[in-house]
Amino acid sequence: GATNPTNQSGQNLIAYCFAEKKGYSKFGSYTGNGSTDGTFVYTGFKPAFFMVKQTNTNRNWNLSDNKRTNSFNVVDGNVHPNLSNAENTFDILDFVSNGVKIRNSFNDYNQSGGTYIYMSFAENPIVGSNDIPATAR
Repeated sequence: GATNPTNQSGQNLIAYCFAEKKGYSKFGSYTGNGSTDGTFVYTGFKPAFFMVKQTNTNRNWNLSDNKRTNSFNVVDGNVHPNLSNAENTFDILDFVSNGVKIRNSFNDYNQSGGTYIYMSFAENPIVGSNDIPATAR
């Protein structure tokens, strides 16, 4: 195996690039607290899709969405996009009106002091012409 598998001469690379759109998508980072009353991640919308990965240690990607899981909180489905494993079904997080509330102390989502990156997409991506997310009255 190569000691530097990124950007080697003669190797093909692929990159997935996303642009954040207010009220539609949000990308960022958070720090885990190691508690079942986990970190709150503000997105500005109710998510339909949330993918997260710890960056300060070697962890799997974790993906939760509103199609394969409960139609209510706590969201209990999770897949690892980088593995061929079957779906996990354990209580993971809540999708709330303005973000994600972590509901476990699992290292993949919420290790105390862990650094995590995430990407999220809205359940109802409605943004007005003034670039402000539309909300119910």
